[in-house]
Amino acid sequence: MIFRRLSRCGLAALACVLVAAKPSAPVDQAAANRIRGHVQFLASDELEGRDTGSRGYNVAAAYVAAQFAGMGLKPAGSGGSWYLQVPFRTATHARPPQIRIIANGKSRLAAPGDFGLRPSLTQKQRGFEAGLVFVGHGLIEPKFRLDDYAGLDVRGKIAVVLRGTPRGLPADAAAHLAQVKDDIALAKGAMGIAEVTIPGGRGGGIGEAARSVTDWMNAAGAVGSSSSRFASLVLSVEASKGLFKGERRSLDQIVAARGAPIRGFPLRTRLAVNAESQWKDFSSPQIIGMIPGSDPRLAHEYVFLMGHLDHLGMKDNPAPGEDAIYNGAMDNAAGIATMLEAARHFADAGKKPRRSVLFMANTGEERGLLGASYYIAHPTVSAKQIVAAVDLDMPLLLYDFTDIVAFGADHSTVARTVAQAARGMGIAVGPDPMPEQTIFVRSDHYQFVRGGVPAILLFTGYANGGKAKWDDFFARTYHKPNDDLRQPINWNAGARYARLNYEISRILADADQRPLWYRGDYFGERFAPGQPRAER
Repeated sequence: MIFRRLSRCGLAALACVLVAAKPSAPVDQAAANRIRGHVQFLASDELEGRDTGSRGYNVAAAYVAAQFAGMGLKPAGSGGSWYLQVPFRTATHARPPQIRIIANGKSRLAAPGDFGLRPSLTQKQRGFEAGLVFVGHGLIEPKFRLDDYAGLDVRGKIAVVLRGTPRGLPADAAAHLAQVKDDIALAKGAMGIAEVTIPGGRGGGIGEAARSVTDWMNAAGAVGSSSSRFASLVLSVEASKGLFKGERRSLDQIVAARGAPIRGFPLRTRLAVNAESQWKDFSSPQIIGMIPGSDPRLAHEYVFLMGHLDHLGMKDNPAPGEDAIYNGAMDNAAGIATMLEAARHFADAGKKPRRSVLFMANTGEERGLLGASYYIAHPTVSAKQIVAAVDLDMPLLLYDFTDIVAFGADHSTVARTVAQAARGMGIAVGPDPMPEQTIFVRSDHYQFVRGGVPAILLFTGYANGGKAKWDDFFARTYHKPNDDLRQPINWNAGARYARLNYEISRILADADQRPLWYRGDYFGERFAPGQPRAER
């Protein structure tokens, strides 16, 4: 699961199915043992953290393909293979960029720690001077009566934006809107975007922004995100406050009035940027297998079951004796292992699903959901025929879970499917217990949502000691080397989680009606206009 820190009590449609759960349900010991074997291999030191495009990742990819083949799945990548190669480019600065601040007729060189400039994936040499326009949070969304660009001209300029979103928005929508500010600025003609850091608030990320950037880039030179196509900057607190010094409103005044609508205005300061980027091109595969559907009418519709195979690789320059490998046992060897077990349930069912089911191990998730983004832009099947996606990412297999959270389910009738499958297994379904983590936009299902596909991510829940386990995991283990095989992993919980995901996917694959977005749902309206709707 990628870095970042939604949802009000979002899964209202599911909260009503909080049933008495059965923590001591019958155990499928063979399934538990298979999952244990998968995780022990994928999270072993020999795979060196499975970084995107690395040797260890490629070994893991071959392992997943072999497992698919052994279960009798059909290759569903490109050219009849198991793989869809994703072309990546990483950009770093060849030398520290120079950023000059031009104000009151004077020009001065910015301190290195004040501005973080993302290296460019499309221009090796960048030199420009541009004016600045403050555009509040930098959002346009008619559904919520937002237009921070109203009356402002940012063509050829840098849009200066506040981090985050206005208060009061639905949580999933707020998390999404925070991701698309670059798209909006680019559409308005800006040549760049600069995110200010609020005094006392989260953010900044100067070092991370300035170090490197990776995105997919296809043969035509198209890149995955808007931020890869123009200048993207992050400002320190001091640099942020300096931009507003002497303006009609200071940054402190803007922050103090954030409960009211924020009106933007042009800034008198200009920035001059001179930077040189260097590139490294590489590729990394998605691994895709399929069980073809049996119903002639529905076989050309597809249900996806997926999880990301990559993790964070190895530490640079570790101290002597330090654990340098990010093994990613929970994140996401456990997700891949349970996806493989769900695939086995399909293969051993004795009856093929009516719709075709695709199983995909994604690459580049930790780099920003890049493999899933590439797949949505370059699908191996008809994109309009992808009816649903179920994402298995970071199930916390450290306790006997009795409830689950289905991120994204409350936007479509997939909610009903989750409720039906969970009820049949005596598992409770509840609302998002960790909205501060913005989970909805942090895993690969989100890219499918942006592609108009009803998609969910299933987390093990907070009941039966789950809250303490999640709190401890985020505080001590998440994206650290100790997410490894030394944890007290509950393999029986893994078997139960795999079975639940199979049951959900099986219902989706066999249903007469494909899942429908709910009428009036923000994501359905935004990404799937014209499709049939269901009433809540």
